[in-house]
Amino acid sequence: MAPACDVAVVVDVLSFTTTLSVALDRGVEILPYRWADQGAADFAARHDAVLAVGRSLARPGQVSLSPLTVRAAGPQLQRLVLPSPNGATIAHRLSDAGVHVVAASLRNAEAVASWLSQQHGWQKAKVLVIAAGEHWPGGQLRPAVEDLWGAGAVIAGLRRRGWVGLSVEAVMAADAYDGVRADLNHALQGCANGRELMAMGLAGDVAVAGEVDVSQVVPGLVNGTFRDARAV
Repeated sequence: MAPACDVAVVVDVLSFTTTLSVALDRGVEILPYRWADQGAADFAARHDAVLAVGRSLARPGQVSLSPLTVRAAGPQLQRLVLPSPNGATIAHRLSDAGVHVVAASLRNAEAVASWLSQQHGWQKAKVLVIAAGEHWPGGQLRPAVEDLWGAGAVIAGLRRRGWVGLSVEAVMAADAYDGVRADLNHALQGCANGRELMAMGLAGDVAVAGEVDVSQVVPGLVNGTFRDARAV
């Protein structure tokens, strides 16, 4: 069943929506795909796109869920199939259910809040902000505090623009973000997923995730492809 909303904002800070913002910053279209789906390679071939490899499997020159690999890729990268177990899968399922999907990270939360206010306005729109979270090894949902902060950054931006009628959960997310924003990079390094990535030698991914509001892109999912909604 599709959620009753005008638009859903998917937030997956470490690292799907951060990588998505980096890709769109350089004009690369992203096709989200279900995680661990054996049809991903054929899907990429049909759409004349590169298939991202697993982050732990990436070799020099290969693109993965790591935003640094997208940033380092050559100009030949124009379309990327980007699977992830959380952000990409959620966006894919919402879109299949007919929901209008946009994506936000800490890099573009302010841009997304501004776009939502321009396109929808607080008087009529019903916006669902989804903190994607992670999974435990058995498949159960594992809360991810960095996604709470990313969702809160979007909601805080809406609140500053006069949006009212926020749920208690939305207010708490915005307050949580306001509580860490002064020392956000340290908070990202200290959260469970940040520590996990740093232990894998991916401290650079955590640093990119903490580039607060450096991006103006608004990734919108249309016909299975994320493009900058400002240009649509």
